[in-house]
Amino acid sequence: MPESIGPRDKGDTEPVRLPDGNLEHLDATVRQFLDQSAEQARQLDNLASAPAGSPFAGFPPGPAMPAPAPAPRPILELEGEEFESEVDTLTDWVETFLMDTYGDEVSTAAPWCLQWQEHEDVLAWLHALWLAYHQHKEPDAGLVGMAVWHRDFLTHTMAAVRAPGGSLSACMTDPDRPAHRILPGPQRSARRTGASTPDTGEALA
Repeated sequence: MPESIGPRDKGDTEPVRLPDGNLEHLDATVRQFLDQSAEQARQLDNLASAPAGSPFAGFPPGPAMPAPAPAPRPILELEGEEFESEVDTLTDWVETFLMDTYGDEVSTAAPWCLQWQEHEDVLAWLHALWLAYHQHKEPDAGLVGMAVWHRDFLTHTMAAVRAPGGSLSACMTDPDRPAHRILPGPQRSARRTGASTPDTGEALA
């Protein structure tokens, strides 16, 4: 006959048995804790091996910062494809925005030229106006940015470019009569290496 199991003494404790599901959860928790401990140990090793005084020692390097965009240059300083590309972009802005919005009727008081890109001074004026436009329409220019552009840049540029005695005065003064002519500028001065006396013509020392 099997031995009868008598009652346990008061000092004996009943063994605790956990369900299998709880054991799996406990095992996953322990593994996660060990992984975290190993990661912390690696970070401590990096901190210990980093140069002294570095505030970012032990941290992985961040993404490389993009190179800053090149500063805009006056259009007459550009050459080759860079110049042609800038002229094309400027032409789109002048003909689809500037003249459509602010271009008064062509007349002797406000001449224009369909080949304005070939007038270097006009090209420089309009390019500077275009750069100022982009700067003053940015959010950091504030609520008055575009008002400043109208007052300080647009008004003066259009007055200079379309002046009745300006570079375009020999071009189109009638919308039905396109014309293009580049007026010659003043000749260069006859620069001398030394001044001469009024009487003898000898060079001064």
